Amino acid sequence: MRQPKVFFLLTKSGSRVLHFQSLFYKNSLLSVVREIFYLFPGFMMGDLGVEDELSFEDRFKQYVMVKKDGKIICSTQCLNPPANTPSIWNIKHILRQDKFDFLSELSRCLLRRSPENSHQEKEWHAFLGFLQKYKKVAIGEHERFQFYILPPKEGSPFNYTFACYREREKPSECPVGKASGSTSHVIEDACSPCNEEAVIGAQTCDLTAKVSGRPEKTNVQNISLESNFVHANPSYLKTLGHTHSGWSFGAIAEFVDNSRDAKATKLEISIDIIYSRVVGREIPMLCIIDDGCGMNHQEMLQMVSFGHKQPDADDPNRIGRFGIGFKTGAMKLGKDALVLTQTTNSRSIAFLSQTLNEGKDNLEIPIVSYYRYGQFMELDKQNETLFKHNLKAIKEFSPFDKYFIGQKVGLFSKDGTGTHIYIWNLEEWGPNYSLQWESGITGGSSFHQGDILIRSRRVRARPGQMTQTVPLDYSLRSYLEVIFLDPRIKIYVQKSQVKSRPLARSLNRTVVENGTIMGKPVQLTLGCNQLEWEEANCGIFLYWHGRLIEAYKRVGSMMHNGDRGRGVIGVIDVTNLMAEDNGHVWVHNNKQGFQDCEVYAELEKWLGEKSDKYLDEHVDKVELKPGSGVYKPDNEWVQCDKCRKWRMLSHGFNSKTLPLQWFCYMKPFNGECERSEQEVEPGVITISSKRLGYSSTEDPEEIKRKLSRQAVGTSKNVGENDSSHSMDEDQAKKSPAQKRKRLRRSCRKS
Repeated sequence: MRQPKVFFLLTKSGSRVLHFQSLFYKNSLLSVVREIFYLFPGFMMGDLGVEDELSFEDRFKQYVMVKKDGKIICSTQCLNPPANTPSIWNIKHILRQDKFDFLSELSRCLLRRSPENSHQEKEWHAFLGFLQKYKKVAIGEHERFQFYILPPKEGSPFNYTFACYREREKPSECPVGKASGSTSHVIEDACSPCNEEAVIGAQTCDLTAKVSGRPEKTNVQNISLESNFVHANPSYLKTLGHTHSGWSFGAIAEFVDNSRDAKATKLEISIDIIYSRVVGREIPMLCIIDDGCGMNHQEMLQMVSFGHKQPDADDPNRIGRFGIGFKTGAMKLGKDALVLTQTTNSRSIAFLSQTLNEGKDNLEIPIVSYYRYGQFMELDKQNETLFKHNLKAIKEFSPFDKYFIGQKVGLFSKDGTGTHIYIWNLEEWGPNYSLQWESGITGGSSFHQGDILIRSRRVRARPGQMTQTVPLDYSLRSYLEVIFLDPRIKIYVQKSQVKSRPLARSLNRTVVENGTIMGKPVQLTLGCNQLEWEEANCGIFLYWHGRLIEAYKRVGSMMHNGDRGRGVIGVIDVTNLMAEDNGHVWVHNNKQGFQDCEVYAELEKWLGEKSDKYLDEHVDKVELKPGSGVYKPDNEWVQCDKCRKWRMLSHGFNSKTLPLQWFCYMKPFNGECERSEQEVEPGVITISSKRLGYSSTEDPEEIKRKLSRQAVGTSKNVGENDSSHSMDEDQAKKSPAQKRKRLRRSCRKS
């Protein structure tokens, strides 16, 4: 049915006459007033005779933190703000209202309180009470705007107040006759059927911003409401997934990074089987659950939005930087993802879905947020209509109904925080899925631990690599063992804990090389690793912000000889080296490699020189047999399950005899968690005392003489022994009687 156009003649104080037409659905004064305030922000509600607060949910655009002298007053919702409104309003001055005779000519927006805690709510009431009592105006300044926060009217509640704003004057304004003024992001009335779908998407995740120019001073004939639509087609979600098209574990690593940035102490990754009402059968669902700090509504919006500003400085304590990790990771692994997150005072649900947006021209991302008030969770930051629409979409296009959501919410403790990510409609590999999962034996058993594998088992291409045994390329458990340079977070795969393997602490004949590249200091740890020797691997592990970026990078002579440097591993953190002073970093946005740049080329050259020097000076020339134990670590380490500190074991202690869950009070440490970690001094070659047969209490000169005699003896016997045969030096030093005794004990066991 065609809706009638209604014409209005509006006067204010008998001096201004405005003639406009309106199209609306509910024939009520409230609908008329809404549209009048939208078209002519210079009018106050009191001017129209309406004292009650109107429902401006459909005008809500962004959050604004109001501060005074750098101290937070309160978080607010800004309704009908100008374009590019700053997220922080810092009040510089508070002056009497009668000193400003131009405020009625300015555009206006509304600030509604949205406190994050009781302290902010108290400060907001005190702030507005002061403005109202003394008839003051709070003035905030920004590089583009000046804001004037007005006092509330007498008798009105302190839930909201109005603010005027104007753009700072610039030297070259528009020519005479052209309207100049502020530009506002405006979400139009959701009642219009042609715009309903786009409006929901805009309110939900700020993807469909409708920009309309609003002149401050102009004739009625020049009023224009032209809109430019910024669309995000749903097919863009598939494009995002291509970021990790070369390696699925790169997508999972994005979620691991986010959990570490959220200060999580525990992260669980598993694939469970659930029943989907949408397809009418059981399907696999990837579950990623952490106990980090969670996200509030604004942080959730930022996570699902596209194109937010990158930081101006490189924060060494954070891995996330580019703002696309969640979206690229989720859309690589599956078609649909649901995020459930909880902070100390809020809970939010977001739904990123290709299934929901199938056949649509614009992307919709439903978000539902609640605010904790006492022991209850109340709806927050959205109106009731939008809330019902978003919740209905989640229930209709996902396996989550209110009972399933309640079950997952129950995983949070009473005051617990954290984030849950659930991904389904997983990427397919022929008739199967590209990921393959194995459920291990529960109960802390190390006999068979569960794992998530890449079905193809393909090894990533690396220059000079010949071996096809690189477990971290296709085993998630193996990858997560070395993903962090200094692992602290507990990670579980298929409900069994991953035993972290800090590479720098698991090397034999360890050497620490220090140097300078383009004026920046670097430190490389080199050594031999028995496990890597048995698998014919070698190369440098490059970490950035403590997170693995490149593994088994062959440099120097390793690139030209497949067996050169077998078992030799290098570890280096290049965080400072790969950062520019302007905040730019030379890391790919998928965090699986570095950009081709001068500093990276110089790094490769330096690594090649140091690795070749190490091979020449410290690697044995004789061939080694698997299991010979020649590359036993200089020091064995174990990590406490409580404090997550690493403890050095005494020489000769077999770490394999320790339980999976080990604590500082247990043998052989027998200490307390409060004690600091032990570290190997940089730049020192550490050699196992047991392997060389000397006591750490011996005189250093005597140790040098022993090393010298051993080197002479070795050089004499190199030509006499078969080069294809080698044995553990510990075994070589045993007396014949010890060897016979060992054989007899072995016979009794058999």
